[in-house]
Amino acid sequence: MLTVGDRFPEFNVDACVGNGKDGFTKIHNKSYEGKWICYFFYPKDFTFICPTEIVEFGKKLKEFRDRDCEVLGGSTDNEFSHQAWRNAHPDLKDLPYPLIAATKLAFDLGIVDPNAHACLRATFLVDPSGVIQYSCAHPLSVGRSIPEVLRTLDAIQSDELCPCNWTAGQATIKV
Repeated sequence: MLTVGDRFPEFNVDACVGNGKDGFTKIHNKSYEGKWICYFFYPKDFTFICPTEIVEFGKKLKEFRDRDCEVLGGSTDNEFSHQAWRNAHPDLKDLPYPLIAATKLAFDLGIVDPNAHACLRATFLVDPSGVIQYSCAHPLSVGRSIPEVLRTLDAIQSDELCPCNWTAGQATIKV
C-alpha cells in the first residue's frame, strides 16, 4: 500500500456524479489541481457498511471543503454499478461528490484485498502537490471514522507538532 510521502498515482477514471444518463464524467489527477483531496475507497456497491461511510462523507463535505479539500469515493465497481446503487438506495440518491470506478487505481495504490478481490476501506489525504500526507486502511468489516479523517486533515494542515487526540484550536507542541 502506498503511504505518506509517496506520490499519488496518475489516473484517468470514469465516475458517477448523478442519477440520470448524463450522470457520468471522467476524472483525472488534474481535475482538482491545487486542492487537497480525500480519496476514500470501499469494498463494493450494494453492501451494508459502505453506505454508512458514503453518507457520512456527504454530510461532512462542507467541513472538508472549508479546509480546501475535495472528496472522492470509489471502489472496484464500475460507474454504472455506482449509479444503479445511488438510484436504488434512498440515502445515496443526492450524493454530493463523485464515486469513481477505481479498479486500476486500487491496484496501483496496493489496496485490493487478495481474498475478496475488492478494495480495503482505505483513506488517503493528498496535498495540492499530489503527495500522500495520510494513508489508512481498515479491514472489510470495520467502518472508518470520518471525524478522525477531518481531525487528521486539520493536524496536517496546521503544520505544527500535534499531540495525541489534538483537535483544531488546541495548543500544539512547541520545541
